[in-house]
Amino acid sequence: MTTILCHVSYRSTNILSIFMLWLLFSGTNYFAWMGPIPRVNITDPKLIKDILSNTEVFQKPFMNPLGKFIVTGILAYEGEKWATHRSLVNPAFHLEKLKLMVPAMYSSCCEMISKWEVSVSTKGSCELDVWPYLSNLTADVISRTAFGSDYEEGKQIFELQKEQTDLLMQPLRSMYIPGWKFLPTKTNRKMRKIYNEVGALVRNIINKRQRTMNGEGDTDLLGILLKSNLKAMDQELGSKNIKLTVEDIIEECKLFYLAGQETTSVLLVWTMVMLSKHQKWQALAREEVLAVFGDNKPDFDGLHQLKTVTMILNEVMRLYSPVAFLVRYIHKNTKLGGLVLPAGTEIMVPTITIHHDPEIWGEDSKNFKPERFSEGIVKATRGQGTFFPFGGGPRICIGQNFALVEAKIALAMILKRFYFQLSPSYVHAPSLMLTVQPQHGAHLILQKII
Repeated sequence: MTTILCHVSYRSTNILSIFMLWLLFSGTNYFAWMGPIPRVNITDPKLIKDILSNTEVFQKPFMNPLGKFIVTGILAYEGEKWATHRSLVNPAFHLEKLKLMVPAMYSSCCEMISKWEVSVSTKGSCELDVWPYLSNLTADVISRTAFGSDYEEGKQIFELQKEQTDLLMQPLRSMYIPGWKFLPTKTNRKMRKIYNEVGALVRNIINKRQRTMNGEGDTDLLGILLKSNLKAMDQELGSKNIKLTVEDIIEECKLFYLAGQETTSVLLVWTMVMLSKHQKWQALAREEVLAVFGDNKPDFDGLHQLKTVTMILNEVMRLYSPVAFLVRYIHKNTKLGGLVLPAGTEIMVPTITIHHDPEIWGEDSKNFKPERFSEGIVKATRGQGTFFPFGGGPRICIGQNFALVEAKIALAMILKRFYFQLSPSYVHAPSLMLTVQPQHGAHLILQKII
């Protein structure tokens, strides 16, 4: 196994090139020092399956102390605490609950599209950077579906979370110094202030909701969480700590904001970019949307009939995985295939590299070809389990169905109202923040469909 010593700036405009360079230089499985941390990079599909399925051995790495200022929740928990939170949060993402959230998603999309229609109304077409609009759209959807009638307060939480993320990325681009979070730097003081503000806002919403809860079914995340928690306590399971504290609920709401908003907005923006470059697929998707919905609003049952749209979204997630890599940590000496790994080793699964691997996807692996998913994901990967934009195993993203429902509704409504193509000013520069985002925005030319 090759060993390399590296310090990488992940703000490279070609995220894929970093991972492909390492792969070309070092082979499929290779070892690298990430500062003082030993990390083994794994691209073998069989080993990846073992890593993602065995959560007891391959755990989430210790969170950077500054990262806790943004979110913890089930993203960071392990063992019994993770299992407890997962079981209590899971009801919020059952399909019957998602169906009740469709009207909120539709309302948010209508507001964005109305703004676009105003922009194009005078000339019939206009150039627009759709990235900030899509980012605001998914934030609005999260606000409505997380807090229901309190979504205006939810928007304020999102703005603070966004500012917090930007502050966090500054120290994360350099080596973390133990104890750094305790120093009274300007950034640290600001992050702590935002952390306290967000906590207070969510706590106020929770307290208000607890005073007004009435036994009827809630359709937003907060209401579902509170009732799921009450049900567990009523069943006298509290002695086993199968319950959420107010602080736990705050963290889960914050996680829903961060994960739900980021992943769906990048999925939508890269989908619009790809359909702008590949007009044939844009036309096919529009034809399908009109055949399924006509002049009617998108509905939950109709979304399952969007086969072409599903193929397109899968191909976009393959080419532009929202999360570029997954990291796990081992606490004891572990054997992985033919490798013997010492305790304290990090394991990285470079999702974006695997999603572009010619040996898995063919020589056209870098090309946009939604038809590769025409017979489903299993057929496309030849049963290797090498497509995991939402992670895999027991820790697969709990909100993946939420993200796909939202993306399909938004895309269907956009396709019914607009033709779109790349603007000459568009610069293709995928950049890794918390997710893979367009560094210079997504400048498209929109033309209203009459």
